Amino acid sequence: MTNQWADETLYKVWKQSFKIDKELVHKQSKYQDIRIVENEFYGRVLFLDGVTQITTKDEFVYQEMLAHVPLLTHGNAKNILIIGAGDGGVLKRVLQHKTVERVVMVEIDGDVVSLSKEFLPEIAGSSWGDPRAEVIIGDGIKYVTEAKSESFDIIIVDSTDPIGVGEVLFTDEFYSNASRILTSQGLIVNQCGVPFMQADELKETSLRRAKFFSYVSAYVAAVPTYVGGFMTLGIAGKGKNTIHQSREIIEKRAFETGILGLTRYWSPEIHCASFCLPPYIAQELPKTKVLNK
Repeated sequence: MTNQWADETLYKVWKQSFKIDKELVHKQSKYQDIRIVENEFYGRVLFLDGVTQITTKDEFVYQEMLAHVPLLTHGNAKNILIIGAGDGGVLKRVLQHKTVERVVMVEIDGDVVSLSKEFLPEIAGSSWGDPRAEVIIGDGIKYVTEAKSESFDIIIVDSTDPIGVGEVLFTDEFYSNASRILTSQGLIVNQCGVPFMQADELKETSLRRAKFFSYVSAYVAAVPTYVGGFMTLGIAGKGKNTIHQSREIIEKRAFETGILGLTRYWSPEIHCASFCLPPYIAQELPKTKVLNK
């Protein structure tokens, strides 16, 4: 494998490649092509259907922002639903909050979980065995459809882009059911791509969420391996807006939950600043129900 390269195939007009020092696994699961390679700089890299998902070098950026921002924005989240996130990194960050009582994680592809446990063990750490966590290998759409109303305070969707196995997580039906099972001040967060390259993903997803939630917004994170600039994480909520908290409140909540000192990207200052969107991103949000101030 020396001197071979793994090409990311997400865009037709732009490509990034990772030098392969060693290929650890490459298999076709029931749902997608799974590949994990070693790279001298980025460590171990997970590809799904040829698209970069996570690297051990920079996974902390995406995972911390996807987990800590909604939990600390909510301020009193006890029950969390994670859909996707088969590498276990989001589960790990959610469980770092000592105030969380229950986490249900639903991942459709059991091979992603088993291969991540084998080849990417540092991403999830010991979280797979946490007694607060229930890991289900199953269909997240079915789970959300069948779950009882007001079962969760937060839903975190860590999926691929709206193609292939992840496409059904970007539909009206999904967001309708997600709203139904969230508590009265519940939040949902999901990745909405890199808007410099995927503006339609943020725009269309935000318009769909606006049909079922009181407010819609987004925040950003700079993930080196997600080429094209800022990654956007879409957020929507029920009830009263809780997005724009002061740095002091966020810091106090972080202290109370026990995550201060555990992060490498997230901080109270980054938390608050991440909602300040550049105009080229903000323009993709719906004009009604949007919160970007």
